[in-house]
This record gives sequence, C-alpha cells and structure tokens, in this order.
Amino acid sequence: MSFLRFQVAEIGVFVSFTGFFDILQQNISTQVQGFKRSNERRKNTTEPRLGRQLRRDTRGRIEEEDLIEITIERLEQFFIHTDDPVFLVKTGLVANTAKNHLAAFKSDLLRSFSEWSNSRVRHEPPPILGVLRQAYTENGETGIDVQLRFALQGHIANSTFTKSDILNQVRLADLRYPYEWYPATRAVQRKIHLHVGPTNSGKTYHALKRLETASSGIYAGPLRLLAHEVYSRLNALGKPCNLITGDERIEVEGDEVGMASCTVEMVPFNREVEVAVVDEIQMIGNDHRGWAWTQAVLGLKAQELHLCGEERAVPLIRELAAAMGDRLEIHHYERLSPLRPMSTSLNGNLRKLRKGDCLVVFSRMQIHAYRKDIEKLTGKRVAVVYGSLPPEIRAQQAKLFNDPDNDYDILVASDAIGMGLNLSIKRIIFASTSRHNGEQLRTLEVPDIKQIAGRAGRYRTATDASRNVIIEGNVTSNPEKSTSLAVPASPGTNLGLVTTLERLDLPIVQRAMQSEAGPIRTAGIFPPDSIILKFSKYFPPETPFSYILLRLHEIARVNTRFRLCNLRAHIGIADLIQQVKDLTIADRISLCAAPVDIKDPEAHKIILALARCIATQSGGSLLDIQELNLEILDQPITADREYLRQLEGLHKSVVLYLWLSYRFIGVFPSKAMAFHVKELTEEKIDKVLTEISANKNFKNHLNQLREQAMLNAFHTQVGLLGDDTQRSESTIEEALEELGDEMSSLGIDEPPEEMSQGVAAG
Repeated sequence: MSFLRFQVAEIGVFVSFTGFFDILQQNISTQVQGFKRSNERRKNTTEPRLGRQLRRDTRGRIEEEDLIEITIERLEQFFIHTDDPVFLVKTGLVANTAKNHLAAFKSDLLRSFSEWSNSRVRHEPPPILGVLRQAYTENGETGIDVQLRFALQGHIANSTFTKSDILNQVRLADLRYPYEWYPATRAVQRKIHLHVGPTNSGKTYHALKRLETASSGIYAGPLRLLAHEVYSRLNALGKPCNLITGDERIEVEGDEVGMASCTVEMVPFNREVEVAVVDEIQMIGNDHRGWAWTQAVLGLKAQELHLCGEERAVPLIRELAAAMGDRLEIHHYERLSPLRPMSTSLNGNLRKLRKGDCLVVFSRMQIHAYRKDIEKLTGKRVAVVYGSLPPEIRAQQAKLFNDPDNDYDILVASDAIGMGLNLSIKRIIFASTSRHNGEQLRTLEVPDIKQIAGRAGRYRTATDASRNVIIEGNVTSNPEKSTSLAVPASPGTNLGLVTTLERLDLPIVQRAMQSEAGPIRTAGIFPPDSIILKFSKYFPPETPFSYILLRLHEIARVNTRFRLCNLRAHIGIADLIQQVKDLTIADRISLCAAPVDIKDPEAHKIILALARCIATQSGGSLLDIQELNLEILDQPITADREYLRQLEGLHKSVVLYLWLSYRFIGVFPSKAMAFHVKELTEEKIDKVLTEISANKNFKNHLNQLREQAMLNAFHTQVGLLGDDTQRSESTIEEALEELGDEMSSLGIDEPPEEMSQGVAAG
C-alpha cells in the first residue's frame, strides 16, 4: 500500500499522508535547528548550489524538478546514518530493519514523483512537494531532512496498520463533540453569566463580588499572580480558600474549605460548586492556551458560571451555551474612565516622558536599554515589567511604580502588563507597533493594541483596593499586591492617554483604537489524555511520540465551533525527550504539557535531565541535578544582563521542577528546598534590576529592524510581494510620499536601495 494515501471507503473518510504534511507546516520551526535562509521573492533568478544552478519560477519559487533532485540527495544521506543510534531514535527505526524501511519509503516516494512527472497531462504537483518547497525556502536542506523524517515515521507506522486499526484510529480521533467529555457536568443545571466590556469596566470585580457571597466556588485566571490575589482576597474576607497552580498548592487547614483559586489549566472538575468565575474568556480562542478555557466552560460543575472578558467572545459563548443547554445572561459594561489616543507622538524624544508614563517595549533587551537611556536623560527612576520576570518580582515592580511617595515615576514594560497588574498609568506609549513572532516582525493586532492601551487611566491601585476590602469586610488584607482585581475607578475620572514613541507608529495605534476586533469564531481544544493513551496503542513501541501526536491531529474531525490548538510546544518537547528510554506514554504526555521554553537551549538540558529522573525513578533530589545552575546563587550580584538571564533561567528551571514534583511525587522530593531556591533567586533578580546596565548599540540595531519592517510594510502596500495585485503609478507615488514622511521621523534621508529597485521592478 502506498505511503502517500489510503482510503476507508466504509465510513467515507479519506485519510492522506499528504494532509499530514499540512500539519507539519505549523510545527516545523521547533524541529529545525539549522540555518535560516531568507524568504525574499525573486524573479527569474538562479543560485549556485553544489556546483550547479537552481532554477526558479516567476514567483521566485524553486522549480519542482530541482526540488525533487535535492530531496532524493537528502534521502540518500539517511542511508548513511542507519548505524547512528541518535538517528535511529529520531526516526523511529530499528537497526536491523532500518535499511529495508528506508528502501521501501524511497520507492514509494519516487513512484509518487514519477507518476506526476510522467503524466501526459500535467496535474497539480503532489502536496508533499509544496511542503518540501516551503521547508527548503525557510530552512534549507535541514528543513527537507525534518520533513522526510516525519514522512518516514508515517510510512513505518502505516505499514503495521490493519483495516481495523485504521477504523479504530478514526473513531478515536472524532473530536466533534467535546461537550460529551464531561457527562457529570451535563447533568448540572447551570446558568452562565457573561460579563463583557473593555479594560477598567469593572466586569471581573462584579463577578468576584458574587463569588464572595457564595458558599462554595472556584476562580480560574490566566496568571498565577491573579490566582494568588484571589486566594489572598477570599481568605482575608473569612472565606477559606485553597490555591492551585501548576507549580504551587496551598491547602488551608479545616474541613470546610469551600473555595479554590487556580490558574485556568488547573481547574478541578471533580467537585460541584455554587459559583465559578473564569477570567479573560476571550483567551478561549488562543491558538496555544485556548483549550484550557474551553474545558473550563464545558466542564466546570457550577450552578452559576461567570465568564469575564471582551465583547468579541459573545457570539461564540452564546453558541456554546445553546449547545450545552445552559441558560445565558449577558452583562455589558462600559469603561469607567475615558481613554483617548493622542494626536502627536513623542517623535523619538525620551525627554518628553513624564510621571505616570508607561513605555511598552517587546523584548527584554530593549526594555533594559530604554530603562538606562530614560534614567540618564530624565533623571527619573524606572520600574520594569516583562514576561520572564517571576510574577512576584512583577508585583514588586508594579508596587514601586504605583507608590506616589517614591521616585519611580516611569514604567518600561512588555505586553505582560495587559493582564494581571493594576498600574497607575496615565499614558501608554508604544515604542513600536510591531513585534517579533519568532520568525519575523509583525504588526500588532487590534485586540493586542487595545488590551495594552486600556491599562492607561487606571488609578485605583492595589493599596486603595486593599483599604476598600478592609472597610467592606472588616478584615485584614494584603496591601503588597498589585493586581488588576482592584476596585474599579469611579466613572468619568482619570483620563487615559495612548500614543507612540515614533511618529510612523501613531496612525496604526489611532486606527486600532477606533476599530472593533472581529468576533472569536472558534474555541481551542486539545485531545484529552485518555484519547491520546488509547490512540498510542496502535503504534509500534519505537514510534516517536511526536509522530503519534501529529497523526492524531491529522485525522481528527472537529466541529466548526472548535479548532485544535497548536502542537508546536508539545512536538518540540516530545522530540527532545524521545531519546530517553523507559518513559511511559503517560509520562510523555505529562512532560509535553510542562512549562518549557522550547527556544531556550538551556531549557533543553533541564527537561532532558528531569525526564531521565522520571524514567529511572531516581536522582530527583534538587542538589543531584547537575544541569541546574545553582552555582549562580553563590556569585556576587553584578549589574550584567547575562547574570540576570542566568537568574531568570534558574527561576524557570526551579518552577519546572516544582511543576513536575506535583505530578511525579516520588521522583522529585525536594519541594521545600525548591521553594527556598525560588525565593533566593527572586531576591537576587530584584536587586539586579536596580543596577542593570544596557548595551548602547542595541538601539541602533533596533532602528535597523524597524527600517526593515517598514520596508516590508511598504512592499505589501504597493503589492510588490503579491501575485495578482494591480498596481499603478499613483499607488506607488502615494506610498512613497507617506513613507518619506515616516522615514524623516526616523532620521533616514532616503529610501534603502532595495526599495528603489523594487519600485522600478514593479
């Protein structure tokens, strides 16, 4: 049977390994550690490769014949490595059958190419060629190697499937009815309260007030910081509440603990409560974490389910409520303080920053660079907040900024301020409206701009909120917290302003503030662990777990209200730990869900070390794990970014250790020590942040990136990168005129040379 396709006629389902390659396109970047090639579109050009020229079509794409030749060459390299243990593990091959499998795979692949090439009427090329071409364009021969490896895994697995196996796989992969995954919840008569409105409208506040009056309840939020705040708030009000996050559990003493505050991934489904609050419900459409919000909506056994978030979630929640048979009541809120985009930018002048300003920047290096420049130019002290800072440090920095009695007048932050922190920001200033997505600079989406901009004008700090809780509840609260769950500001006060650092970014922000984001169409889902376990039983023991996940996603059938969440992180971790023997499928499922930054090489070493501990059921004491950089704690504090990066890396590693310690209790016994190391690391990070220095040359590099992003935007505007766009001289002249004004604000005298050439070619 050909590896490219097979058909199950009895149920009318067509399953194709060419479709499998479509799934790979979404995840390939985590597999490729080789070089990156530029993706510039060129016309009728050739390039040298191994002594010959590669032909390209009018759209700048490599010709199919050349691509087939390169693919065959790369496949021949596989035969050379059949004695390499690492290669065998990655591909799922066994030494004594490796060459036979490779030969059969090569034969089927060549037959597919040959049938297409020799066809008298040239049809569309096999889909595999499109995927291989994209892989080669983006990642060179390394990309083709990765694609071939996954195709080989599919070929090996397919050779063992019977007709019955295929039918059972298709049945298991039927994910059209996720409501049925929670039968006990479907037996509960629920009423859903949907609280929607912009930032600083009081929607979450009102939902939490209802939670405070309930006899039992659950809060589920997007951040550990928020879960901590609700935990502290409810206990302060005399409502015993447990804390449940991925890396921390705190159980309050007593038999009648009716409340739980958790991160949304940790929602308990085995108990019925009076009220449940799920915060930031628009995250249900997130491509990576949306599954957690979906399972909370579908699975929480609550008489009243309160969902808080943006207006764009209304249509989807209405559909889900109707499908589940739940009653729905929608509560609309208006912003309690005005928010207005400014008519002018700062024109790149950091001296125009004033008390209460927040400069929004999208990389840690830029944050520290701007921090030093601002302090040098203005004489004001600067607090910083960004994602890789521990939540506790973020809260401390927010407290410094909010305190009117100190000299921390300005905040430099990433989009981490969009959720979880209540900040006394008068004015949001975007340093840029583009950010790097891992591959290239992309302009921010409208919802992202509005979420960040909405933080301006919020003056009710955590200290004010704590005083209100004390007055209303006559109890003691914690004034140290600085989260977004404070009492909302009074209507009509505290004007919030939004602008940009550079003039070229201002129109983008102004348009976004006047725009309405489109509705969320689908809710993210992920196959339950039970389905993955059953599905994996159809594959040989040596089959890479990443292939099993991809195979399940390939043949899955999903309702139009739902979509499968991105597998990128899971696939990356699965491939990293594939070499670790004696891990069960259940172990691999847990490890693939762990909080690991797959782009960080140091994180690779840590997850491998911890996976080996799980496989051997030994060596899990914190001090026994040599890959943990505990020595950094003995070094003197230095105002150095590399030192800070190592501290942040250690903090992430310890959080990962704690996360696993709750899932593999007997393997990782040093929980108390890990919490102590975590606290020590946070203390050092806090001290470093008062002294950190920055590289002055980085801003020049930033300007180069911004210039390139602007060049790409110009190309898109006049259609130079499109295939069918009709262009006119007037269109190009208008774009150039607008571009000239924007470049002047950057201090660029004339367009880059490639832009002029591109216009001439257009």
